[in-house]
Amino acid sequence: MAIRRAEKEQIVQSVAERMRRSKSIVLADYRGLTVAEDTELRARLRQAGIEYSVVKNTLTTRAAEQAEIQGLEPFLSGPTAIAFSYDDPVAPAKILHEFSREHKALELKGGYVEGRVVDAKEVEALAKLPSREGLLSMLLSVLQAPMRNLAYVLSQVAEKQGGEVASAAE
Repeated sequence: MAIRRAEKEQIVQSVAERMRRSKSIVLADYRGLTVAEDTELRARLRQAGIEYSVVKNTLTTRAAEQAEIQGLEPFLSGPTAIAFSYDDPVAPAKILHEFSREHKALELKGGYVEGRVVDAKEVEALAKLPSREGLLSMLLSVLQAPMRNLAYVLSQVAEKQGGEVASAAE
C-alpha cells in the first residue's frame, strides 16, 4: 500500500525534528534479524531512552536535508534502522554495537554524533568508550591524585620529625 504525499511529508517533518533534537543518530542494517531479535533490540533501546525506527531512505534523506545534516547519504542504502538519542550520545552506539556482536545479522552503517557524520568504525570506537560515569570517576581520580600525594608526603614528613612540625607551629 503506497503512502500518500501528505503522510510522507509528515514523516519527513517528524524525522527531521528528531534529528535536530538528537545528540547522536546511529544507522544500522537490520536485514536478517528475526522478529524476536528485533523486539529484543527495541526493548533494550527503549529502556535506555533511545527512539528506534525504520524509515524509507528517500524520506530519511529529505529529513536530513531539512535538519541541515549533510553526509548521511552514503549510509542510506538497503534497509536502514535509525536510533535517536537525546541525552547520551554514546548510548545508541554501545547498545547497537553490543547487539551486533551477539547477532551478526545487525550491521552498523554509520551515524551523526554531536554535529559530525561518522562511519561504522567510528561508531564502534565510540561504543568502546567508557560510560559517562566511568569517565567522570576517572577524571575525579586524576583531580584527587595531587592532593592525596601531598597529604601522604606531609604525613611522612611529620612522622619522620616525630611530631615536631605540629609543636613548632604552636
